[in-house]
Amino acid sequence: MKIGFQGEAGAYSEEATRNYFSEDVETVGFELSEQVIQSLLNKEIAMAVLPVENSIVGNVSINSDLLYHQPIFAIGETYLPIHHHLLALPGVKESQIKRAYSHPIALAQCRDFLRNNNITPVTDYDTAGSCKLLKERKSRDEAAIGSKICAETYGLEIINDSIQKVTNNITRFFVLVREEEIPEGIAQSKTSIAFTAHHQPGALLDCLQIFKKFDINLTKLESRPIAENPFDYIFFVDFQKGLKDPQTIACLKELNRDAHHVKVLGSYPEGVKPALS
Repeated sequence: MKIGFQGEAGAYSEEATRNYFSEDVETVGFELSEQVIQSLLNKEIAMAVLPVENSIVGNVSINSDLLYHQPIFAIGETYLPIHHHLLALPGVKESQIKRAYSHPIALAQCRDFLRNNNITPVTDYDTAGSCKLLKERKSRDEAAIGSKICAETYGLEIINDSIQKVTNNITRFFVLVREEEIPEGIAQSKTSIAFTAHHQPGALLDCLQIFKKFDINLTKLESRPIAENPFDYIFFVDFQKGLKDPQTIACLKELNRDAHHVKVLGSYPEGVKPALS
């Protein structure tokens, strides 16, 4: 079974994919999240795994947009502790490093270390991709920020494993399928939806009161601008009920009367969050 993810071999997304699937699967990396989803819709891969939220920087905006606009559905969630390392070619010392390449989120999470060591951050499309390119360039005054798996995959050395500002750095991933191929009988204890509210005073509060009315606990509420309609917003909500639960059914029926464009993004077993260090 082919599972798509965003990034090169050794990316955190690939690690999350392999952690989630206990069976032997074939992982396929793509440069962009849009390419992952297009491959899923074209039936070139069976499922996709994309990051949707990080405990430090919040929502992964591009993937939230894809969830809302594309006919895909989340059937699982998984959490991955993120531990960034400074990686370089074998034999390179930390004092030699002038530039560090990585995904912008990883660079942001290591900003203090880079600034304190006069290392210039350089944005790349992916953590693992930056490691792959570093190996190809063979530059001895550059480093990449990536995982331990990246070091093993690309033959790099870990020259510092304590570079991120926040120790408890966790990314949440969704396991995605095509809407028309949602498996029967999957366990559902958590649901994700998105909606827009009417333009009137108290409209969002009216929507949230519906969840309270049906005794549904929200675990997430976040807004996202609608590019096509400046200063209009989509609200992304997670709650602790399955899609087929009678309370959920009644809640969504009423929400559809009080909100616009209600879309169910997924319903899945609630993932286990890693223990905090």
